[in-house]
Amino acid sequence: MEKLYTAVVTAKGGRDGHIKSDDGVIDMDLKAPKAMGGEDGFPNPELLFAGAWGSCYLGALGSVGKRDGVDVKEATAEVHVSFNQESETSYQLSAQLDVHIPGVDLEKAQKMADAAHKGCPYSKATKGNIQVVVKAV
Repeated sequence: MEKLYTAVVTAKGGRDGHIKSDDGVIDMDLKAPKAMGGEDGFPNPELLFAGAWGSCYLGALGSVGKRDGVDVKEATAEVHVSFNQESETSYQLSAQLDVHIPGVDLEKAQKMADAAHKGCPYSKATKGNIQVVVKAV
């Protein structure tokens, strides 16, 4: 495996902390979401993960579209990342990716969505680790 890029981000303070990338592109405070006792108006790990996964997933969908001769430039991936409590001290993520490919019927869109999920690095990283639903909409 050839390493093409490595992101380096330093986190401090946990959910109510700060993250900063070594290149300075990311430099922000984090807060737990209001639903978890935090406050509105700040990013949290689940928002960042959902955004990163959605962007990466659309890259994989672009590869599938190219293979299938389907233009997916206007496609969207709405990624829902949930933070779930399993027990008093154990937590687990779950996710749903709602994939919309304009001009493509739902059956074909679902096949393309599933193929992109198989190729997406973020999807591969979560495979077998968390519950994930990929749904063409």
